[in-house]
Amino acid sequence: MITRRGFLRLLGAGLITPFAFGGYAFAIEPLYRLRLRTYKLVPPRWPAGLKLRVALVADIHACKPWMTSGRINHIVQRTNDLEPDLTLLLGDYSSGINFVLGDVHSDEWAPILGRLKARLGVYAILGNHDWWHDRTAQRQGHGPTFGQRALEANGIPVLENRAVRLVQDGLGFWLAGLGDQLAFPPSRKTGHGWRGVDDLPATLAQIDDEAPVFLMAHEPDIFPQVPERVSLTLSGHTHGGQVRLFGYSPVVPSSYGNRFAYGHVVEEGRHLVVSGGLGCSIAPVRFGMPPEIVLLELGHDV
Repeated sequence: MITRRGFLRLLGAGLITPFAFGGYAFAIEPLYRLRLRTYKLVPPRWPAGLKLRVALVADIHACKPWMTSGRINHIVQRTNDLEPDLTLLLGDYSSGINFVLGDVHSDEWAPILGRLKARLGVYAILGNHDWWHDRTAQRQGHGPTFGQRALEANGIPVLENRAVRLVQDGLGFWLAGLGDQLAFPPSRKTGHGWRGVDDLPATLAQIDDEAPVFLMAHEPDIFPQVPERVSLTLSGHTHGGQVRLFGYSPVVPSSYGNRFAYGHVVEEGRHLVVSGGLGCSIAPVRFGMPPEIVLLELGHDV
């Protein structure tokens, strides 16, 4: 079976597609398109009268020429234009692409993200690439990563297995952020397999009332373990497969394949929204899955 890495490398090199298809997927959609995807929903256990506009920014993957500081600034401006009550950053700020002309360091992208504005604040979690690209964190076996330090230095709290209570129009809700589930790749030296820094029970244990809960989790694979107590889980990571045709992606970086690849998923009364993200991973290729900012209109009539 072809791996995601192998598939995207082939596609990015234009070896399995006609020239025009490959040119669009390589040079147009990932670089120049940016769409707004809006979901209107009333999550479970949602109190009457609580209305929220929540902007989701996921998987920036800063690098040249695919996600420059200028492009990140444009994304920030477009997000601020939505006038959200809350803006959430869902991880993977560091580059994950093999084909780059240069790095965009955290001292460049973090101050730009620091310009994001939302009435109730801007909050972040980290993604797998934010851990993988930090050699010090990998060597020491713990954070904080340079990405976390950069975000917090620019006024953006990083919720790693932490929950905070917020209030909108006199009605409270909880925002919980999960540590990354793939922070440390398998190591021959230590003998351990994939190791995350996520602790879902400890995160949810901080919630001490009946107000609704949002869970920010970079990888959506945690969703089957999320209890009904959580009204809505918010994820990125998959990029919608980067190539998506007729609602199907050939390769998705998830143990569940297309089950949690993209969009609004409802299972057994539990709700998940997976952003298609903004940048690329492995290869700078997107087709049928343009970069997107997500806007959630919660508590509004569908």
